[in-house]
Amino acid sequence: MTRPLEGVHILDLSIALTGPYAATLLADQGADVIKVERPGIGDIGRWVGVSVNGMSALYVMCNRGKRSIAIDIKALAVRADVVLQNYRPGVMDRLGFGYEAVRELNPEVIYVSLTGFGSEGPYRDRSAYDTVIQAYAGLAMNQADPADGVPVFLRQTAADKITALYAAQSITAALFARVMGKGGQHLELAMMDAVASFLWADAAGNEVLLESDHSQNSSFVAGFRPMRFSDGWGIVTPTSVADFTGMCKALGVEGWDDPRLATIEDRNKNRDVSAALVDLCYARAADMTMAEATSRFEAQRVPFAMVLSADDLTRDPHAIAVGLFEERDHHVVGRIRFPRHPTQFRGTPVRATDASPALGEHTDEILTELGMHDRIADLRDSGVVA
Repeated sequence: MTRPLEGVHILDLSIALTGPYAATLLADQGADVIKVERPGIGDIGRWVGVSVNGMSALYVMCNRGKRSIAIDIKALAVRADVVLQNYRPGVMDRLGFGYEAVRELNPEVIYVSLTGFGSEGPYRDRSAYDTVIQAYAGLAMNQADPADGVPVFLRQTAADKITALYAAQSITAALFARVMGKGGQHLELAMMDAVASFLWADAAGNEVLLESDHSQNSSFVAGFRPMRFSDGWGIVTPTSVADFTGMCKALGVEGWDDPRLATIEDRNKNRDVSAALVDLCYARAADMTMAEATSRFEAQRVPFAMVLSADDLTRDPHAIAVGLFEERDHHVVGRIRFPRHPTQFRGTPVRATDASPALGEHTDEILTELGMHDRIADLRDSGVVA
């Protein structure tokens, strides 16, 4: 079976995480992604974080399935379905490779511009990395400790990854629109837009409902805290009446049948009563092992999970049973492990794509496809390609 995006050509000019990760997800789905990198240093993401033999884990994860060419660009744009870049507004225009210039070469192109603050407004020229947008768009304050209000940054590049997911979805929507006769177009996606959209779905209640009484936190999961067991940590999420009742029964706490807690609305009205029972549940949990609690929660069909590290997850029996992780030999960094592509396409199966490329690894191959085989030596000697 073919993968859903086979036959789609993507020219990836982006660096670091946001653009590269979006393109890798599309490569998993079958797109032919050519990553263009600057001769010499390449993508800055190659050098960030844990690395082996000069290639970082970040680069491995965000550039799987691509072909790399180190070149000063242009012929590649003519056949590209998608051109993806994440430089500040105006940079690509000054280089002669902005949307209008590319559209002249390829009128049907989907040209994607990823920025921090967008192409308009007083902040358009600001540099933006992940923590900058976590601060600006609300993630850091959303994670603040209620006790002291000190903002907390997520210990991952969440803003980058959120933007990458929005970008991948937008690209497929634009490709579908083109198939429907709408032509090519310019997509502009700012990280601030992506994070605000993501955050406001569930964590800005008082800012959405302008007539709320502010009696509740804007984020309805703000009060959640991990549940301590004698040998580790977990979480129970008692949303429905059955969930709340099941948690109490599993932990041997009486009072779940109090008429003041009969419905979700009742629990909201009588938060002091429900909070007291939750505190008792946490106290009882502290005397149980994770295994005992797991057995009890499963018997009551309570929504729960034990807190696992990334390393723990690779050994979890469910993760192993479903094949959550794949292992392969990488020609630069050696043995690697990574999660499978998250969506299981039953009609057009996808797979986690081949190894992320060394800098300029596919230069000769791609130039040959472009009919430039006899010019490779001259181009390399002149520094146009590496």
